[in-house]
Amino acid sequence: MLKLRLKKYGRKNQTAYRIVVMANTTKRDGKSIEEVGFYNPQTKEVNLNVSRIKERLMQGVQPTPTVKNLLIRADVL
Repeated sequence: MLKLRLKKYGRKNQTAYRIVVMANTTKRDGKSIEEVGFYNPQTKEVNLNVSRIKERLMQGVQPTPTVKNLLIRADVL
């Protein structure tokens, strides 16, 4: 099953996250299928590729609860 998940990157104590499409059995920082957004929790910056996210959701990809909250805040869902 494919999911919209957060993939952690950045320096220690300065982490940021990529919003990616990956299999639910893949490790958090493992190989992703597609990168569709960015989230920085320190600056609250969110950058989303809305057209690709909507297309993936139509294909049956399920967002994790955290990503779902980000999408609701950005009026994608």
